Amino acid sequence: MFRAAQPADQPALAALFADSFGDPPAFAGEVIEKFAGPGNVFLAEVEGKPAALLCAAPVTLEGRPGVYYYGLCTARQARGNGLMTGLMDWARQQLRQRGVAFAVLVPAGPALFSFYAARGFEKAFGLRRLERPIRNNLWAQADFDSVTAKGWEALRRRWAPQSVMLNGAGYIMALTDLYSGGVTTVETDEGYGFYFQQGDTLRFVELFAEGDRAAEKLMEAARQKTGAGRAVITLGQGQNLFLGEGAPQDYGMIDFWGQPFDVRDAYMRLMLDGDQ
Repeated sequence: MFRAAQPADQPALAALFADSFGDPPAFAGEVIEKFAGPGNVFLAEVEGKPAALLCAAPVTLEGRPGVYYYGLCTARQARGNGLMTGLMDWARQQLRQRGVAFAVLVPAGPALFSFYAARGFEKAFGLRRLERPIRNNLWAQADFDSVTAKGWEALRRRWAPQSVMLNGAGYIMALTDLYSGGVTTVETDEGYGFYFQQGDTLRFVELFAEGDRAAEKLMEAARQKTGAGRAVITLGQGQNLFLGEGAPQDYGMIDFWGQPFDVRDAYMRLMLDGDQ
């Protein structure tokens, strides 16, 4: 039996999520209650107990309403019987009736790309990863750790309007997760970035700027703060920074529930997926 989750289901679903992904039940509860939110969590029951879970967090892409499939999991004893396929089909029907135009997701590993492709999804939102030295610039200045969830949403709307946009609760939870992992934010009038420091390396997991020189200034300011002289940068495949540099890699997928639209330059990243 497939159905929308009810408040009474939360403890069992949080336990299923935690058992599947190794996260604390409290985090699982936040995902269900806030990141997805009421009416956006679907489950499959076997013998009266939740056996599969699918969270459909609300998102938009260029004004189109969509959902971000997150936390898809099946109880160990129920796997291999097509339960998740059935749940995905049922959830799609319910969401399309609400006017949802697409679903996006981030496969948890390379093998799952083919699993989701067989269920209607196609690759999208590719990334580029590159390495660069950071020049020592004593005059480089920026603001650090001043980005709020609302501010992050505003920054993306300015610098990456073709982003898959979370809602307010989604941005709060995603940014809280990043800060708890030790992320630092750097911002100027010419752009912004999120990075983690690992010894002499700054790992920029998001970086947007007016151009290459503006991006370099952000990194130079981060060097003055940290002393790190090297950057590993993850960019969207369609970003105009450091063109021709970096190794492409797969990241997300999309399932169009109507007329397909062009997502070649669209961006999706840091979706609470753990790829930091």
